[in-house]
Amino acid sequence: MTTQDTTSSVLNKCGSSALQMGPHKKVSSSDPLVSHGRHFSQTVFTLCNYPSLLTNEHHVFKQLLEFYPGLLERLKDGLEEEILHVGELISKGAAGARGDDTKTLKSAILNWISLKGEAIWPPLHRNSKIDRGFNHDLTGSLLCPAGLDWNDTQTKEKLRSGEMLVCGDQWPIFLYAHHTYDPEDLWCGLLRSHLLVYAYKHVFTSPSSVDREPKATQSGNVCLHGMNSVTITSLAYIATQVRFALSSSSVFSQTDTTTDSETFYHSLLDLLEDPEEYKEIDKLLTWWNHQVFPTSSAAKRPISANSALSKIRQKHMALKQASSPVSS
Repeated sequence: MTTQDTTSSVLNKCGSSALQMGPHKKVSSSDPLVSHGRHFSQTVFTLCNYPSLLTNEHHVFKQLLEFYPGLLERLKDGLEEEILHVGELISKGAAGARGDDTKTLKSAILNWISLKGEAIWPPLHRNSKIDRGFNHDLTGSLLCPAGLDWNDTQTKEKLRSGEMLVCGDQWPIFLYAHHTYDPEDLWCGLLRSHLLVYAYKHVFTSPSSVDREPKATQSGNVCLHGMNSVTITSLAYIATQVRFALSSSSVFSQTDTTTDSETFYHSLLDLLEDPEEYKEIDKLLTWWNHQVFPTSSAAKRPISANSALSKIRQKHMALKQASSPVSS
């Protein structure tokens, strides 16, 4: 039986409703799948119902199998209850990672948003977020959608009062290097801000690595899971966490329409997974790997414009565009 056949078999086992089943097994924190679930949610797919993933998100499920050898064997030999239990273990790890990162970034973010040596004024509380978001000049200026002027009194008041609603796909200025948005060059500085780099190192290499040059020997998540390059999903995850840390919302929720975190996360993925943007994405990931993994092969310079690989990619893109139906 091929891997594809086995995968289909596992998915078919999960087809019935969990409501028709008996009591589930107790979710144990010591099961390795909990640890795997933590890392998977941070680097591959964040906002997901993991028991549902085993039945509906086929493409993500295949990535999960690639990440953790041995998982397919465990699933194909198990009953439906065991398969759903595996989903719950992964979900426990994912929720734990998200909760831990949210908690630590809530305080740590205040160390990075002001100039060194300058105090935040008025002061922001580390254990409460009620005065963050558009309620405070500093966090408000960072969350202000790119293209709007936070220093414009009318804009600021509309954002603070809620008269001007900010959707998840209206990206905040903190995503850009030096918090500068260029409407003529939309990729300029995008996802290259120091705030994102600090948060990324805090979560993936260790809180103490934020102010240090990256080393050949890493610690934290990258050591535990053999991570040696930045993934586009991990970038979207960190951006979502930073955005939430700056906001006044106290509880991270996919369904929170105020922060609209799910829309924000998926809007970034839509761009970063767009094959037509591969040149910019390649440059972006190369830049990021220089920041976090400078000794990794992934930190190589971008593909040369006149190289064979570049020409192959251009040909592939041209063929794809030629085969796409023309809209009337």
